[in-house]
Amino acid sequence: MDSDGDGSDAESATSGDEYTFDDLSVVMGTYNEEAAIGTVLDDIERVTDGWAEVVCVDGSSDRTPEIADQRGARVVRQEPQGYGVAVREALLAADRPVVVTTDCDDTYPMEQLPEFLDWINRGYDVVSGDRLYWGAEAMPDLNRWGNHAFAALASLLLGERVHDTTTGMRAYRRDVIEDVAWTENTGLSAELLIRPLARGYDVREIPIEYDERAGETKLDPFTGGAAIAKSIVKVCLEERKR
Repeated sequence: MDSDGDGSDAESATSGDEYTFDDLSVVMGTYNEEAAIGTVLDDIERVTDGWAEVVCVDGSSDRTPEIADQRGARVVRQEPQGYGVAVREALLAADRPVVVTTDCDDTYPMEQLPEFLDWINRGYDVVSGDRLYWGAEAMPDLNRWGNHAFAALASLLLGERVHDTTTGMRAYRRDVIEDVAWTENTGLSAELLIRPLARGYDVREIPIEYDERAGETKLDPFTGGAAIAKSIVKVCLEERKR
């Protein structure tokens, strides 16, 4: 996997026409994020000039789905079943050849969408946002230490250095999404990096800024962290057996 951000080892461009924002779906699972969802969708609209498709898979009890619908997102309603179930549904519901995942809490930089698309056009199959590169000072200390530990665990099991296994912002070529059976829930963010890496897809990590979230977190750091660590071990061992 390539990682730094200076572009010195970029792959050659793909043959044929390059992807544009008209080829892009931005997808997210949403759950009671009315404090932030409007800002996130407005940022996507501004950065992509309204060309990107936006898909929200929603299990909210607040006004999140209404706000998303008013801003032109395609809202898929489902009963709350956890992070991975919602994001997996959003990935599969997207129609376009490049899919970017993000969270709906205004922590991720939508202004870097052009950079993600650029790396896809350079030939990468997966482009993963590394929140820890710049220090992620807006992230709670416990979460930041945990994310470093998850990356170290995955690196050990994969035999390849990864820097941020649980980031919520990544770009994928559609065939990667369709080629892999995604199984995890709380640990889906790690699985979405580990399985493509283990199967030989071209993966690039790029530095991204990470902001303080709007609204309250839904994930308990201890039970959620244990579930993520378990998922990393499970997925890495499964991929070794393939």
